[in-house]
Amino acid sequence: MLELTKDFLDALRLQIEAGRDEELANKVGELHPKDVADIFDALRREEILYLYRLLGPDFKSEVIAELEEDVREGLLSSLSSKEIAEDVIEGLDSDDAADALADLPEAKVEEAMRMVDDVESASEVLELLSYDEGTAGAMMAVELVKVEEDWTVARAIREIRAQASDVENIYTIYMVDDQGRLNGRLSLKSLLLNASSARSKLKDLKDENDLVTVEPHENEEVVVKLMERYDLVALPVIDNDGVLIGRITIDDAVDVLIEDAERDYQLASGISEGVEGKDSIWALTRARLPWLLIGLGGGVGGAYVIGAFDIESNPELALFIPLIAAMGGNVGVQSSAIVVQSLASANVNMGNVVSRLLKELRVGLVNGLICSAIIFSTSLLLNFGWMLSTTVSASLLCVIVFAALFGAFVPLMLEKRNIDPALATGPFITTANDIMGLIIYFSIGSLVATLMT
Repeated sequence: MLELTKDFLDALRLQIEAGRDEELANKVGELHPKDVADIFDALRREEILYLYRLLGPDFKSEVIAELEEDVREGLLSSLSSKEIAEDVIEGLDSDDAADALADLPEAKVEEAMRMVDDVESASEVLELLSYDEGTAGAMMAVELVKVEEDWTVARAIREIRAQASDVENIYTIYMVDDQGRLNGRLSLKSLLLNASSARSKLKDLKDENDLVTVEPHENEEVVVKLMERYDLVALPVIDNDGVLIGRITIDDAVDVLIEDAERDYQLASGISEGVEGKDSIWALTRARLPWLLIGLGGGVGGAYVIGAFDIESNPELALFIPLIAAMGGNVGVQSSAIVVQSLASANVNMGNVVSRLLKELRVGLVNGLICSAIIFSTSLLLNFGWMLSTTVSASLLCVIVFAALFGAFVPLMLEKRNIDPALATGPFITTANDIMGLIIYFSIGSLVATLMT
């Protein structure tokens, strides 16, 4: 693994400025494409372009496939249409080529397509570009290995050898009928060991069990769930007539998982759009400020709640305000995080909302009773008095139960309205529980004070 230090980058920049092309080509050419992509991520656009043009033809395509989206877009916008045709459309698998071209201006894509020598490759990429982003069609690659069920073993071996030259990894050999409809799989083990002769028909060797498929219009989240549920390394894509049109491989599913995890983590942290540390100050501010303003509004709301109650007559209540607010926020985030995780893995849906809430109610009661008992005993040991100890322990029980229910309810409602439920694990839950926790705390405090006087 390359260690991308400041000294390494400074030395690289000096070689670029001095025009030592042969040294640069040798130095970079020995690296893994992913390492080169990381180097590009740390360089300026003109430096990236200079270094890129020193790479070998095949290596260029491999590096493009590894680049971050923003870096790749900047590089491709600096390349000529001829370079895009050779390095992207002809050099990459169809799905990677479509991903790389998706963010380029339509006019530039069309011009590059006209310069492609392999017309079939161009048409395949154009077909993938026609699918909406975030669908199975946009994820799939058309390169695959397929055989017809009426072929003999001898012919199948010849055809597999011919098709395999265009496929980087052969995960599965698909079996189709004479109309191209998918109706089974062929394992290499069965082909080599179960065939009685080279004239045996493939339909006698096919595996029809557990044939999981997806249509191109399906959401990418459905694809990921299917591949995760059935431990698939490749998922065939069929059209409405059952015709095999492509496959989605595990590396593409992993990319979607990583992107979703990063987005959910940012949402849970109160960042409203995808940003990185290298982005501009304005971009980072724009992503963070909305939730900071929500938190600011929550703070003002909390101050209003405190001011609305007669805290001057019971000033000791102020001692436990941080405890009540913190416990409510923590419980709410825990509860919503579990529900969001369950929604992501399809373990919970809108059909079992009541059971999910009842379970959170029971969990909240158990946690609340334990924490209330501990705070009640601790308060008495610290000589806070019966009234304050009773108020705090009763309030804490109610706040924990409410926060558990609220934290489970919000992501379920967001999911129902097709809003990312990960929003519920962020500042929204914390802020709402802070305000409600204070209302519960001071309401119980007033009630206890009234009963004991």
